[in-house]
Amino acid sequence: MSTTPPDDQGFGPSEDPSPDTFGANESDAAPKEPSAPSTPMERFKEAAKARQDQDEDEQEDELWEGRYSSRAMIGKWILAGFITVALLVGIFFIGVDKGWAWLTWLAICVAMWGWFAMQLAYRKLTCKYRLTSQRFVHESGLLKRVIDRIEVIDIDDVSVEQRVVERILGVGTVKITSSDRSHPELSLRGIEKVKNVAGLIDDTRRKERRRRGLHIEAI
Repeated sequence: MSTTPPDDQGFGPSEDPSPDTFGANESDAAPKEPSAPSTPMERFKEAAKARQDQDEDEQEDELWEGRYSSRAMIGKWILAGFITVALLVGIFFIGVDKGWAWLTWLAICVAMWGWFAMQLAYRKLTCKYRLTSQRFVHESGLLKRVIDRIEVIDIDDVSVEQRVVERILGVGTVKITSSDRSHPELSLRGIEKVKNVAGLIDDTRRKERRRRGLHIEAI
């Protein structure tokens, strides 16, 4: 008499996990490999690009604008007045009563005063200076206008030059020395409040260098 093994009661047929499911679980449970650390050159490029984008968005503030001051010509006006009076006194003292003497005096005075007036107009019209938080802009020329820009970080030295009369009037010449190839040396003549202007240029230069220096250290 044959005996048949009884079926397991209450239990269904056992199911083996399929290979696909097992592989998927293994792949999900496997830890991800950490990404390779970036090189110093890559970090530098990323920081430089971020800084460039920040500089483009940065506002450039205008700090000062100026031209040749009329006060710088006061010495010549005094000289012209002295010559005018001296010639007039000479005519009266010598006693020249002829018309040619007066015409000569008038011609000399008109030429002298006219020449000084033309000098003043030319210097005021042909030179213009502008200082921003990042650049120094120099405009020159009358018929042909030339605009040069110097980065304030490239300015190496700022000095002031004044004569005796200029010291009394508070005007003078600002001399800028920079590493800029087009204008390694630039002279700003006839600047009013010359010491304040020179100090402002120097302070702006040092502030920009400190800002760029901190950026380089951060990189």
